[in-house]
Amino acid sequence: MPQLAVPSIMLEAVRNPIFAVGLPLTLGWASGFPTAKVVREPWYQNLNAPPGRPPRQVFPVVWPILYASMGYAAHVAAKSLETTITPSGRDALNTGLVIYYGQLALNFAWSPTFFGAKQMGYALADSAALLGSVLYMTKLWDGPTRGQTTILLAPYCLWAAFATYLNGGYWYLNRV
Repeated sequence: MPQLAVPSIMLEAVRNPIFAVGLPLTLGWASGFPTAKVVREPWYQNLNAPPGRPPRQVFPVVWPILYASMGYAAHVAAKSLETTITPSGRDALNTGLVIYYGQLALNFAWSPTFFGAKQMGYALADSAALLGSVLYMTKLWDGPTRGQTTILLAPYCLWAAFATYLNGGYWYLNRV
């Protein structure tokens, strides 16, 4: 079976810690920027919210921390490729890096899907795929990084699960 490998330009990008952290922060800002306006509009204000929804002011605080943490985890994984000698460890790191970029795309797509297109069902599918990819990526990177990436990604895993619950709650409570 062919090994998944991230293209060299993408691998080199996350080897640089500043770029590794800056990429998800920039993508998150670009994706979420229009959200600030939508959450003040009647469409969002009139939605039935699921139990446990935090105040909207929590999200712009939590997400940048998670983006920085996930970016640094990708940096740790990329740097671990230099020292990991087992084929299984290298495969796990490479596959995890491919998944990392895929989950960035899913993460980037969520806000425009939920808030921009107002498609809660599609956003829920995106969120579920995002959660699955983040959990699997975390599992893949755990051994080869001796748990360093797991510590960085655990809050993201928990928040992605919570965000999927919220998205599912919004979808369920506001079906037409």
